Amino acid sequence: MDNPVPRNFFDGKKILVAGGAGFVGSNLVKRLLDSGADVRATLHEKPAVWNDARVQYIKADLRLADDCKKAVEGIDYLFMCAANTSGAAVIEKTPLVHLTPNVIMNLSIMEAAYEADVKKFLMISSNVVYPLTDYPVKESDVTNEFFHKYFIAGWVKRFNELTCEMYATKIKRPMTTLVVRPANIFGEYDDFDWETSHVIPALIRKVVERHRPLEVWGDGTDIKEFIYIQDFIDGLLLVMEKLEKFQPINISAGHPCSVKEVIDTLLRLDNYDDAEIVFDATKPTMIPKRMIDASLAKQLVGFQAKTSLEEGLRKTMTWYKNRLLSGRK
Repeated sequence: MDNPVPRNFFDGKKILVAGGAGFVGSNLVKRLLDSGADVRATLHEKPAVWNDARVQYIKADLRLADDCKKAVEGIDYLFMCAANTSGAAVIEKTPLVHLTPNVIMNLSIMEAAYEADVKKFLMISSNVVYPLTDYPVKESDVTNEFFHKYFIAGWVKRFNELTCEMYATKIKRPMTTLVVRPANIFGEYDDFDWETSHVIPALIRKVVERHRPLEVWGDGTDIKEFIYIQDFIDGLLLVMEKLEKFQPINISAGHPCSVKEVIDTLLRLDNYDDAEIVFDATKPTMIPKRMIDASLAKQLVGFQAKTSLEEGLRKTMTWYKNRLLSGRK
């Protein structure tokens, strides 16, 4: 069953996608265009994914107040997709890399949005704000205690969440702010660079490129929650449309699986029958178990993921192969 996202809600609305060339931002721009929205998107170091005349691209460094002011001028709704992100290796080697840029960007764009009377501001947070648990985490399970490797990343996201709460509930003239905590997102236009990619893009590359042996970081038993990008975009649009007050909300498919299950599925999908898998427990890994309760999203905005992990992996792998065949990196 498709998620009920009415085309006419976003039709004609002036929307800013901050971080319009990133993984989430580029997919969101495309969906908003399909919904008839008047889309503006910021670019920083990466070029635009969609060379579409309907998108107003603005070159902006969101750490700078003046750039933020220009970006939000005349905007009704703002999706904050810009972030300094990376995979396990970068976090392990340089844990401070996400601290200053992400804090400054979020403070600057939120202040500019408030001054410009933006109607709704949606920030994409992270499931790293939750403590290590043996059960699916609900939105109320935040304790401000984090898995040790996520201490810095967790506090950055929590600080940004608390800033959203301040703007929404602690001032006389509030701004509606929305916070989404996603599962691990994967899909088309993900980051497939070895240095910065997350687990699924890295594994897809190794399978498609027929690595032998096929090295897997960790022992393969880590439990993770994944969500296909188009399902996640459905969730973002529903939250922006339907929520009118501050309420952090999980967006997840609700089907946890092990890294080994992901590998086995990819090998089967690509007919890599004689793969030699080597698990390397000395390599950087992140949280050993993360399960997410997405029942509140279904209750409040009617969200339910419709793409199975296997279907999402198949679509992502097909896209990556087509990209290779087209000669694009």
